[in-house]
Amino acid sequence: MTATGTPPASVDRSGHAAARWRIVAVFCLHAIVGAMLYIRIPDLQLQAGIGDAELGRILMGAPTGALATFLFASRLIDGIGTRRVILASFLLTVASAALMTASGNGFVMFAVLLLNGGATSLSNIAINVEADRVEVATGGRIMNRCHGAWSTTFFVFSLAAGFIRSLGILPVVHLWALVPIYAFAALIVVVPMRECPARTFGARQQRLTIAWPTLAVFALVAYSLGSQLLEGAARVWATIFLRDAFEVPPIVESSALPALVLTMAMGRLMADRWIEAHGPRRIAGITSVIALVGFSVVVVAPSAYVALVGFALTGVGIGVVYPLMISAAARLGDRSAAENVAATTLLVQLLTLVAPMLIGEIAQGFGVRTAFAAILPFLLLATVMSRVLR
Repeated sequence: MTATGTPPASVDRSGHAAARWRIVAVFCLHAIVGAMLYIRIPDLQLQAGIGDAELGRILMGAPTGALATFLFASRLIDGIGTRRVILASFLLTVASAALMTASGNGFVMFAVLLLNGGATSLSNIAINVEADRVEVATGGRIMNRCHGAWSTTFFVFSLAAGFIRSLGILPVVHLWALVPIYAFAALIVVVPMRECPARTFGARQQRLTIAWPTLAVFALVAYSLGSQLLEGAARVWATIFLRDAFEVPPIVESSALPALVLTMAMGRLMADRWIEAHGPRRIAGITSVIALVGFSVVVVAPSAYVALVGFALTGVGIGVVYPLMISAAARLGDRSAAENVAATTLLVQLLTLVAPMLIGEIAQGFGVRTAFAAILPFLLLATVMSRVLR
């Protein structure tokens, strides 16, 4: 495969559709465990009897585990292939999510999240690298479609998890029942997957190195940081925000994250067409402003239902950010796509490592609403840095 994006002769056109739909299915699988787990974290918090500040420190386990994978992820992916990495990390992710229900104290929860975060991040890098390979091999963009499918699946399963939660089903029953079902689905989808050839740049082969961030990677992360902080915070704190700030039924408490993810999915599913028509830079600028306005509505919302509207508007704004960042990183061309994708996600995790703790501390002292307000300046930064996209 060449830097110009010409499909290699080894990938015949008859296999293009199969490759594109297979990677979309893999993205769907990747979303399921997180959707189920994060809706149940407020219940696990009450089960363990921990406060918001301690929960924030415990949630640092996931990004800490992710950091341990980013420095060797590109070497592992290039060495044994995306398919094996995806399958092994998927199975480890669902097993560690179930183990969260056995944790009776903060230390155990942190340790399990460490494992879960590492597995989730490794699979995240692998599926994005494979999606980029599919784009080049088939000659068309699919990254946003993949992430749109991810968001759609996350929406459906977080909604399902909210319904399960409203029925009073314990997290231990819910998450352990997920393990055999998910493992079977992963085997069916991932094992038959045929990997597309890795990117190369000209005749020069890239040697496998530790994926350290470059200046170009720093610029891309500056653009995406606000949305990464927001999405990570919403996965846990959106439900807690509605629970603590308003008197609403559990099913409404559990609706904030699905509202965000649904509009993220809708935007992502349409984004590839917009980007091809108007370019990534313009789309990034417009959506950054939408995200800033939407999350401002959440921060000042006088009722749970206004907050849900704000979350939905925010989802429209942040949906394309991560796929645009990943595609731009894979297309930098200074080294292998796996290295740049790994370096980008590494830097995101480094910068967001203390975010759960800070949000927890602010929420403990001033409430989740104020903790959310602290994210707004980073969304403003995204509107400025959107010009780095290409």
